[in-house]
Amino acid sequence: MTIRVLIVDDQMMVREGFSVLLNAMPDIEVVGEAVDGRQAVEQVAALRPDVVLMDIRMPVLNGLEATREIVAADAEAKVLVLTTFDLDEYVYQALRAGASGFLLKDASAQQLADGVRVVASGEALLAPTVTKRLILEFSRLGAPKPPTQERIGDLTERETEVLVLVAQGRSNSEIATHLVVAESTVKTHVSRILVKLGLRDRTQAAVFAYEAGLITPGG
Repeated sequence: MTIRVLIVDDQMMVREGFSVLLNAMPDIEVVGEAVDGRQAVEQVAALRPDVVLMDIRMPVLNGLEATREIVAADAEAKVLVLTTFDLDEYVYQALRAGASGFLLKDASAQQLADGVRVVASGEALLAPTVTKRLILEFSRLGAPKPPTQERIGDLTERETEVLVLVAQGRSNSEIATHLVVAESTVKTHVSRILVKLGLRDRTQAAVFAYEAGLITPGG
């Protein structure tokens, strides 16, 4: 099944470069491009892509606001944020807005294609450096929110354990190895966690875990 991608960036060279790289993949098709966030929202509604490669710093409407609008509209598209990470202070806000992951702009063609595939499949794409930044950001913001703490009680002990591992950026196979269970069992746990907590995907589950205080700077 071909993964349909929309590329959003205000720089033509970036759009063209990513388009060439992705169209070279047999299972990926670039169905459109947008030069700013407003056009991105319109293109998502018109083209219904599976994945949106979203730049953050753009005119008219930035990637953060565009991501929020796309997610609020219940679009099926997963948003993969493009970032020059060390210069970008919007990692936390973009995840809260509903982004499914991050990809560095200097990623290789293979990393770009793999990132699109991971996000399209419903997995979170959180590099260890991004996870570390998230932990520090939540630590800086202070205590977890009470509503978040109350919702933890809906999870079983094993589901809470799986949630922490998801928040650490581990894949289903890695979690299965760690817990010595079948990968299908992990998938079931993740699905139940999302349903119980009313979350859209693994990335939102990771954000929830940080807000609930399940992950700390030392752990």
